Amino acid sequence: MESPVIHVANMSHWFGDNKVLYDLDFTVNRGQIVGLVGPSGCGKSTLLRAIVGTHPPRAGTIRLVEPDGTENPVYRPGRDRGIVYQRYSLFPNLTAQENVAFGLKLDESSISSRLFGYFTWRRKRARHMAAAAAFLDKVGLGHAIKNYPHEMSGGMRQRVSIAQALIMKPRILLLDEPFGALDEATREDLQRMLLTLYAENIEAGQKGDPPPYTILIVTHELNEALFVSDRILCLSQYWDWQAAGLDAAPGATIVYDEPAPIFHPGDERETAGFLEQKRAILHSAFDPEHRQKVK
Repeated sequence: MESPVIHVANMSHWFGDNKVLYDLDFTVNRGQIVGLVGPSGCGKSTLLRAIVGTHPPRAGTIRLVEPDGTENPVYRPGRDRGIVYQRYSLFPNLTAQENVAFGLKLDESSISSRLFGYFTWRRKRARHMAAAAAFLDKVGLGHAIKNYPHEMSGGMRQRVSIAQALIMKPRILLLDEPFGALDEATREDLQRMLLTLYAENIEAGQKGDPPPYTILIVTHELNEALFVSDRILCLSQYWDWQAAGLDAAPGATIVYDEPAPIFHPGDERETAGFLEQKRAILHSAFDPEHRQKVK
């Protein structure tokens, strides 16, 4: 049975006269890894910032759905949503383990509790550091927990950033071009790391447990989206808004929403198998001459 996590309804966004997003309507279910693609300037990052809560929508709603079905509108950032950007932001004076544990430290303690409740804090700190070590192991950095950022490669630092977000157990993890600054080999290595998270979702489902990871990843690389995701959403400013009775271009909307092929961490990355779906995506979202009708 599908369990919604995020529901976006009739959502539009603009900045002054610049119309960015128009009438978006979709749901992300628990355990999905959704690839969000589209032409440059179509508002992919704006949508992520709206979901994370730093730029609430100008019209429509974004609602976080709780396990009991309660829907809470998103209007500010919260720990129930994590985000990782292309440029990692780690504390240079903290080890990988300390960086990952930092969010728990802020969430579960205060300066006064650390100063005046030393023994209680010491027990919490040990638990935080153990959890950080476990998440670093999950992202393939169990050997580097004592390394500082300057001692790590770009790919390693991005793994730390992802572990930093995952340790807070967000309902949904948002990835904004997370591998865009990395070389091809490192990028594929991190893509396979995401596939290990999806494999954990599948394993949890087979046991009757809720899948632990729900991810929305923005990428400009279609092969990446088709490799790591189980669903593709395409935003595009190239659609037939005149047929919708509008007098001016209102911004990008969803022009494609289809399942993607499922891969496991050890599968061959055979991009030739993506060809037909890539053509459909390119035609629907990236061709300025093709203006398809949408709702």
